[in-house]
Amino acid sequence: MSPEQLQNKFPWINTEGVALASYGLEGEGWFDPWCLLQGLRRKIQSMGVVFCRGEVTRFVSSSNHMETMSGEEVTLKRIHEVHVKMDHSLEYQPVECAIVINAAGAWSGQVAKLAGIGKGPPGTLQGTKLPVEPRKRYVYLWHCPQGPGLETPLVADSSGAYFRREGLGNNYLGGCSPTEEEEPDPGNLEVDHDFFQDKVWPRLAQRVPAFENLKVRSAWAGYYDYNTFDQNGVVGPHPLVVNMYFATGFSGHGLQQAPAVGRAVAELVLEGHFQTINLSSFFFSRFYLGEKVKEHNIF
Repeated sequence: MSPEQLQNKFPWINTEGVALASYGLEGEGWFDPWCLLQGLRRKIQSMGVVFCRGEVTRFVSSSNHMETMSGEEVTLKRIHEVHVKMDHSLEYQPVECAIVINAAGAWSGQVAKLAGIGKGPPGTLQGTKLPVEPRKRYVYLWHCPQGPGLETPLVADSSGAYFRREGLGNNYLGGCSPTEEEEPDPGNLEVDHDFFQDKVWPRLAQRVPAFENLKVRSAWAGYYDYNTFDQNGVVGPHPLVVNMYFATGFSGHGLQQAPAVGRAVAELVLEGHFQTINLSSFFFSRFYLGEKVKEHNIF
């Protein structure tokens, strides 16, 4: 859409600085992440899946040594047992396994380290870590009586700010990711309200002048499973820990991509290869090879 078309469609938008806008007419929208997650959980529970809440503390594995064509000695591992510390208990539960899927989100890097991944010499495949760590992000809910109406889509501004309507009462939900220099301490889930005042609100009000008169009603913080290498997902097997598969590192886009990734990993486990979509460009090996999968214009 041109700035003129954008202004005609959404008169509440300030088009200053806008050269072009993208507006999806079909197959677009937003969903409530928590509701979708709970729906998926209930569905698989109805199919017989049992959830056990605990913390992985140890992997028991066997090893085989081999030499590559270049003469590098590598160790192949296979995990046979996982020790899980159960909630409200000092004991651990040993769980025998044929396959381990590391979908531990923001903590998947720590789980990979427990399996010995990244503990070899620097610059080697054995010394290549899973570059996924927790990054804290804030979501704010505000009220604005004169804000955009019911036709408001999910808006992602070039400044990095985003928002959407929440319900029918002129409430809105949104935020903005910090720069590298502004990254908050991930050691807690406390909300920085000054970040909204100083970084988010000015960007919102610049694009939607009605937001100059808003009032924050609530806010919360959560974690991204942030891939520090290229901010993209890690899907598929580890080349040396041969029965550990990854589904992590999606850096804020995980629930959007989860159905496709779930199918892809299931195909690898059951069939030994991708069948629906080839996701091999997201293999772990790209970290060792230095082959980034970069996406631009992602908000």
